[in-house]
Amino acid sequence: MIIEGTNYLTFETERLFLRPCTENDSLFIFRLLNSEKWLQYIGDRGVYSEEEARAYIREKMYPQLKKEGYGNYVVVRKLDNAKLGTCGLFDRDGLEGIDIGFAFLPEFEGQGYAFEAAERLKKAGIEDFKIKNLTAITAKYNLRSQRLLEKLGMRFSKHVTLPNDTEEIMFYRLKD
Repeated sequence: MIIEGTNYLTFETERLFLRPCTENDSLFIFRLLNSEKWLQYIGDRGVYSEEEARAYIREKMYPQLKKEGYGNYVVVRKLDNAKLGTCGLFDRDGLEGIDIGFAFLPEFEGQGYAFEAAERLKKAGIEDFKIKNLTAITAKYNLRSQRLLEKLGMRFSKHVTLPNDTEEIMFYRLKD
């Protein structure tokens, strides 16, 4: 599928649509970036209003989408068009490979949505975007994320520290 007026791919699963994040998602992104688990496991992005979320989408999400054709996708439930979370493919500074990442609002956790979205995006990364080196990162204490990455076929490789950060995190690779 193509988003109307753009040439960016969208994806779907049995229960979900995955589409690139747009400025129309600013209120949702504001909520997600300020959710307890986002702050705990990913970190404070300094987004404290819907307007700041709109700027974050423009400045942090759009550039990679425009450059690579992939980026951060909003995960939307087909049943009711609820925005559940995000799942994306990210070219991160200081990391080898393309990182698959995900985050969901608390009310949508534990229902299989993250795995369903990440599995579909993993397939898109390999088949549609021809990514040869899919990786992932997670906090050492985020056991749910670690289990999901392993379910995706990824294996822990090493500990890394991202540029401009001090916390050591876990680095996963898609197993051969």
